Amino acid sequence: MQGTIVQLNISPGGLPKRPVSGGFCTPLGIDGDQHAHPQIHGGPRKALLLIAAEVVEELQTAGYPVFFGAMGENLTTRGIDVRRLRIGDRLRAGGALIEITQPRGPCRALEIYGETLGRAIYDKQVKALDHTSPRWGMSGFYASVVEAGPIGVSDIIAVVAQLA
Repeated sequence: MQGTIVQLNISPGGLPKRPVSGGFCTPLGIDGDQHAHPQIHGGPRKALLLIAAEVVEELQTAGYPVFFGAMGENLTTRGIDVRRLRIGDRLRAGGALIEITQPRGPCRALEIYGETLGRAIYDKQVKALDHTSPRWGMSGFYASVVEAGPIGVSDIIAVVAQLA
């Protein structure tokens, strides 16, 4: 399974994250990216947030005023079927190697795009790590950085090791 990074996003903290052409991915995320609530977001197990462009576009079609970076993702990807990703999967993203650690639980900050957005992208099954949920992958996935490296727009992102 392979796709591309269509947008790389950072922020001084909070939503939305804004596009940059490239950066360096460290064990704590992309250099220059900050978190408004570091006790909740960020850290080694939540260094990066990935969201599929296809999910953003599906939400736009449903009437949510989201855009790439709006939901706080660092990597907006295209071509990776997020419904097939599992916790523990490893992906090569540009020059970095990352590992999926958990689905993102939507925070209240996302309500700026609609009070029902959280329910549209996340449910009890996702919270229980049940990949059969129709919402699996829609809220995005946090990832740790196994190997640091450069990362940029148009870089390939590919699953290199899948657990299930």
